[in-house]
Amino acid sequence: MFGNYLIGLREGLEASLVVCILIAYLVKTDRRDALKPIWIGIAVAVTLALAFGFALEFGSQELTFEAQEALGGSLSIIAVCLVTWMVFWMRRTARHLKAELHGRLDAALQMGTAALVATAFLAVGREGLETALFVWASVRASNDGTQGPLIGVLLGILTAVVLGHLFYRGTVRINLAKFFTWTGGMLVVVAAGVLAYGVHDLQEADFLPGLTDKAFDISETVPPDSWYGTLLKGIFNFQPDPTVVQVVVWVLYLVPTLAFFLAPSRSGKGRAESPAPVREEA
Repeated sequence: MFGNYLIGLREGLEASLVVCILIAYLVKTDRRDALKPIWIGIAVAVTLALAFGFALEFGSQELTFEAQEALGGSLSIIAVCLVTWMVFWMRRTARHLKAELHGRLDAALQMGTAALVATAFLAVGREGLETALFVWASVRASNDGTQGPLIGVLLGILTAVVLGHLFYRGTVRINLAKFFTWTGGMLVVVAAGVLAYGVHDLQEADFLPGLTDKAFDISETVPPDSWYGTLLKGIFNFQPDPTVVQVVVWVLYLVPTLAFFLAPSRSGKGRAESPAPVREEA
């Protein structure tokens, strides 16, 4: 559940920051007339992300077992690629995010209402689609027959919305550079588990060999239904009896990705300025 909470928090906070930056800039420049198109674009983006999530969940139920496993495994790998790109992108561009969004808004304000709607939609929509896909893959990987994984995601998103509102009001200030570094590192660990699970799906769909070649089996030591087995699965998508291919893929992804992500930045001190908007008077 914690791993899914982290996903909801991290992805939701990025979207919340984008929304806050857009709204704060329009308020600061006394363009409150442009707020309605921005909220329309945001609403359309959220609706699209929800529709995408529902399509993934309910559309896959009509497939055969092999097709479900092939689809789930393929989308899990795509989700890992997207979230990996996202954490590195945020690490690299966080300091420029505010200026970039302001530039897009300035251009959209000159073009009219449709451009404002499109700007908000594109800014939030990408985050929404990435979130829907990775949440679906992670919940599927950590599903234990309960609503825990989904509840964790929803609680994370709710926390992100609250934090975004507090940032906008200027009530809470945190070092976002450190926040995104720590949560990004933890998200890479979660992504490694999702990747391993996706590989297992492809093995079950006969797309990859080695389904019966177990790297180890500690099911008796760490029973999947025990509290600590459930905890490990919820946080790391831990599996007590992974295949050799799963372990190899997990190591080959996690070690270099985490090393590159945590390596000191080459640009200056490597600390990104906080992209959190501060409410300013016009």
